[in-house]
Amino acid sequence: MTESDTGTTAPYTDAARARLVMAYEACEVAERARAAVPIGEHELQPDGTTRSPGAMLADAARVLSAAQRFFEAAAVFERVGGADWQLIGDVLEVSPHTARVRFAMAEAGFREGLLFPEGIGAAGEVTRLRVCMAREPLETALDLDDWVLRHEDGDSDLGTTPVSGGLVRTDRRRRIEKHS
Repeated sequence: MTESDTGTTAPYTDAARARLVMAYEACEVAERARAAVPIGEHELQPDGTTRSPGAMLADAARVLSAAQRFFEAAAVFERVGGADWQLIGDVLEVSPHTARVRFAMAEAGFREGLLFPEGIGAAGEVTRLRVCMAREPLETALDLDDWVLRHEDGDSDLGTTPVSGGLVRTDRRRRIEKHS
């Protein structure tokens, strides 16, 4: 189901889209980390040494990279949601300048992606995921709803729309009034 299938065309707020990116990145961290938990039957040799030297370290590096993207997405979400660099710096126990240096490019990339959803990533590659989330955020949110519900541990009542249910649409009337 896409936004056009539901007959709704009001776009989601920038903060909702930033939170969706953050949700996706959190999902990626969880999936990558979860894959490292089982110990494969043929992973270790009888003497206890590894059959594939470097494989687990490479997996850990991918988890760390995903965690860095999640961290960046969280900072972008906070900024798009109204946090200033002082607050970001305070939370991270760094100066506002250090926070800005660390995350300003990620924020600019996110905002550019909102303006140009066909956009080019920082390294020049087209980022399919960002294009999909910019064009059809509801589709991404529904996929994440499914993922959350498949991994629910029963400790909380998340409802049937734990991701898509929290997204906020832009109020078109307010936007029109602002421009009048």
